[in-house]
Amino acid sequence: MRSNSGKPLGIYVHIPFCKSKCEYCDFYSLGGSRDRRTTDQYLQALADHIRETGRLAPDYTVDTVYFGGGTPSFFGAENLEKILDELQKRFHFGADPEITLEANPDSVTPQGLKRLVRAGFNRISIGVQSDQDDMLKRLGRPHTYEQARMAVVRAREAGFANLSLDLMFGLPNQTLTGWRDTLENVLRLKPEHMSCYALKVEPNTPLWEYRDCANLPNDDVQADMYLAASEILQDHGYEHYEISNFAKPGFRSRHNLKYWTGGEYLGFGPCAASDFAGKRFTIEPDLRAYVEGIAHHGSVLSECETIPPRERAGEYVMLRSRIVSGLDAQEYERSYLLPFAPLQQLLERFAAHGLAAQSGSRWYLTPRGWLVSNRIILALQDAQEKSTPLAKKR
Repeated sequence: MRSNSGKPLGIYVHIPFCKSKCEYCDFYSLGGSRDRRTTDQYLQALADHIRETGRLAPDYTVDTVYFGGGTPSFFGAENLEKILDELQKRFHFGADPEITLEANPDSVTPQGLKRLVRAGFNRISIGVQSDQDDMLKRLGRPHTYEQARMAVVRAREAGFANLSLDLMFGLPNQTLTGWRDTLENVLRLKPEHMSCYALKVEPNTPLWEYRDCANLPNDDVQADMYLAASEILQDHGYEHYEISNFAKPGFRSRHNLKYWTGGEYLGFGPCAASDFAGKRFTIEPDLRAYVEGIAHHGSVLSECETIPPRERAGEYVMLRSRIVSGLDAQEYERSYLLPFAPLQQLLERFAAHGLAAQSGSRWYLTPRGWLVSNRIILALQDAQEKSTPLAKKR
């Protein structure tokens, strides 16, 4: 269904299947092949869930859809097409929605990519992570850099004009010079969007078990790598619009901006989160529980809560500090009836050290500020908690 009116809504679909689990991955995903019965059951559960939920959103218009995982491309173009078709039947879609899928280089084919474009997918995010094959192997990535390069070529040939690439830094044995070379090499693929993430060593991952002997760059080197990425990508015409994300003008991720600006979104599949109609809820990270819960009309949620206004204000500070548009004093006071002055006093101090900057009524963190954003955000939220609400205007 197509509509040009209604409140904007994002949709996230979690595909929990992967060819294999990476050494560093702590997302909810299941490595290895799955039998047809499991695949069919999951497709049916998603279709039923989408059908039931679509009835709850008659006043909304979908303007972004994001298929994440896991590895959506590993699930197959035919299955992804079926899910998108079900979404289009049950929700009102805008005239120009951004529809993204995540893909690994080893699980895309020319025929599959063309099928996805015909189905309506218009943005693809390819997990490259490194241009060094030995590093990819060490990370447990199931592809080579040549496969990544060919995936980009095939995506272009299929008709994708909005392409994002993921890279990681702070990898075992990685040097600052090596990272700079990686960026320059990958930029030859000319993506519209780049995401650069620092490797995080999470508990309950294989990497955690041997982290002390992995020869990981220290914090100072990782900071230099981060600033180098910001410098190099901006020199190549990319906007550093979010802590870890860079885009050519007009190609910022519209879906992810919903998360960072407090937009509404619905999630489908195990571990998917939603923020919809004033409530926040998350689905249990359990494939079998999700399939059975949907089939028997049981609860599939691990949590559901109404967020108090003061907590929403804290989220505004946290999320808006991640993006270049930053915090707007007038919007903040109007939306949450809290004074911005205590936050501004702190931001002025951070600005004196090159960590923040001001443009009109808007305050934002610089790349150096993003390096220590956790400390800055905690300080802002502490000042916010101590502030006295503004009097309501009569």
